[in-house]
Amino acid sequence: MAKKKEAQEEPLEKQLWKSADKLRKNIDAAEYKHVVLGLIFLKYISDAFEELYAKLNTGEGEYAGADPEDKDEYKAETVFFVPADARWTHLQSHAKQPTIGKTVDEAMDAIEQENTSLKGVLPKVYARQNLDPTSLGELIDLISNITLGDAKSRSADVLGHVFEYFLGEFALAEGKKGGQFYTPRSVVELLITMLEPYQGRVLDPCCGSGGMFVQSEKFVADHQGKINDISIYGQESNQTTWRLAKMNLAIRGIDSSQVKWNNEGSFLNDTHKDLKADYIIANPPFNVSDWSGDLLRKDGRWQYGIPPTGNANYAWIQHFIYHLTPSGQAGFVLAKGALTSKTSGEGEIRKTLVEAGLIDCIVNLPAKLFLNTQIPASLWFLSRNRANGKFRDRRDEILFIDARNMGHLINRRTRELSPDDIQTITDTYHNWRNPEDDSNKKYEDIKGFCNATPIERVKELDYVLTPGRYVGLAEEVDDFDFAERFNSLKAEFEGQLEEEAELNQRILENLAKVKING
Repeated sequence: MAKKKEAQEEPLEKQLWKSADKLRKNIDAAEYKHVVLGLIFLKYISDAFEELYAKLNTGEGEYAGADPEDKDEYKAETVFFVPADARWTHLQSHAKQPTIGKTVDEAMDAIEQENTSLKGVLPKVYARQNLDPTSLGELIDLISNITLGDAKSRSADVLGHVFEYFLGEFALAEGKKGGQFYTPRSVVELLITMLEPYQGRVLDPCCGSGGMFVQSEKFVADHQGKINDISIYGQESNQTTWRLAKMNLAIRGIDSSQVKWNNEGSFLNDTHKDLKADYIIANPPFNVSDWSGDLLRKDGRWQYGIPPTGNANYAWIQHFIYHLTPSGQAGFVLAKGALTSKTSGEGEIRKTLVEAGLIDCIVNLPAKLFLNTQIPASLWFLSRNRANGKFRDRRDEILFIDARNMGHLINRRTRELSPDDIQTITDTYHNWRNPEDDSNKKYEDIKGFCNATPIERVKELDYVLTPGRYVGLAEEVDDFDFAERFNSLKAEFEGQLEEEAELNQRILENLAKVKING
C-alpha cells in the first residue's frame, strides 16, 4: 500500500517522463527528444489557440464581432495561429491511424507556414521508419492527458515546466552530448540569483536551449517584477539546439525574435555586434581550440590582450566585456584551468583584468555538475563599474568562494546544488557586495569557504584566481565521522567499477554481433 501511495504522489512531470521513455524503444535519446518536445510544444500552442478561438467564437465583450479564423486576432494577442488540420484535437482523433506520423509532420509544416517566427524551427521527424506509429499514437494520448485547466497562463506554466524537465532528463540520458545543449538547472539558478537581472537587456552569445533566459524571466516573475522590463538577446551556432531554444522560449511566452542562429558562431559572426547589454549570462564551451582565433588577431574585442589561438576561454571573457554597458555585469561558467593558466599570454590577460578592476567574484564549483565534461569548472562574475552607487565600492578586493564540497549526487555520474546551497552562496556574495546597513547581514570571511581578498594579495600570488588559495582550510570539526566518509567513498568507487563492467559487457556484446554479422 505504501508503494502505491508513493507512486501516486510522484510529480506529474516524472510520471510523464517514465511513460514517454517506455515508448522510446529503439530510438536514441538524442533523436527522441525532438519527437517528444515537438509534441509538447504543439500541444501548448494548440491549447492557447483553442482558448482564444472559443472567446472569439462567443463574440462577447471586447471580442464582439470578431472572426475566429482571422489570423490578425491571434497576432494581436501574441498567440500562434494553428490551422484546423494542425490542432491537437485533430491529431488526437487520428492518433490510432498508421499514417499518424505523416499527419504530425504535415501539422508542423502548416504551423510554420502560418507563423513566420517559427519558420525552420519545428521538427518534422514523425514519419520516419524507426518511429513506430502505435508508440507515437500512445505518446499523443499521454500528452493529451496533461491536466491544464482552462487558462492560457496555466497551460503555459504546466507545459513549460514539463518541457524544461524533459530537456534536463534528455540531457541526462544523452550524457556527454546532452551537455552541449543544456546547462544544469542548479548552475543556471545560481548564476541568476547572484546577478539579479531585474531589468534591462540580457545577452547569452552561446545560448544553448535558452535556459538562462527562461530562468531570468522566472526570477523577475518570482520577485514580483515586470517581465517586460527584460529584453533578451541570444546567439547559437548549432541549428538543432537553436530550434530547441526557440520552442523553449515560445512555450514560456518569451519574445525570442532576437535569439539568432548562424553556424559561424559568435566570434566570426557576431549577430549582436552593436549591442551593449546590462547582463551577460553564459556557459560557453570549455577550452575550445578551433575557434578561428588565427583569423581574428586584430579584432577590436581584444582590449585586454590577444587570446591564444589554441584556447577560446579568454576570447569569451573579452567578448562578454565588449558587450557590457558601462555599468553592466556578467556571470558565466569557465573551465577551472582559466583561473591559473599562463599559456600563450593568458596569464598576462588575467593580470590586466584584475588590475582593471573588472573581476568581482570567483566561485569554485563542485565536480560532476556538468553532463558533457568532467573538467572542473568555476563561475566568474565581472562588473564594469565596481564603484557604482548601486552597490558598495569593491574596487580594491575580489570575493573568492570555494563551493567544491557543496551539492549532492543525483546518480553515480551527476551532482547538483540544492536550493540551500544556492542560497548560501548567493547570500555570501550579496552580503559582501551590498552596502552595509541595518537591512543587510554583515559579510564575514569563513575559513575554507569564502574570503574577501585585497587586490594586493592577488598580485602577491601572481594573479592566480583559484579560491582555494585565498579561503584557506576549514577549521577542524571534532565530530568528523570517518566511517561515514569511508563508506561514501567506497560506494562511489564501487559505482565506478560497476559502470566500467557495464561498458565492458556492451563492448563484448557488440563484438559478438560483429562476428555473427560477419
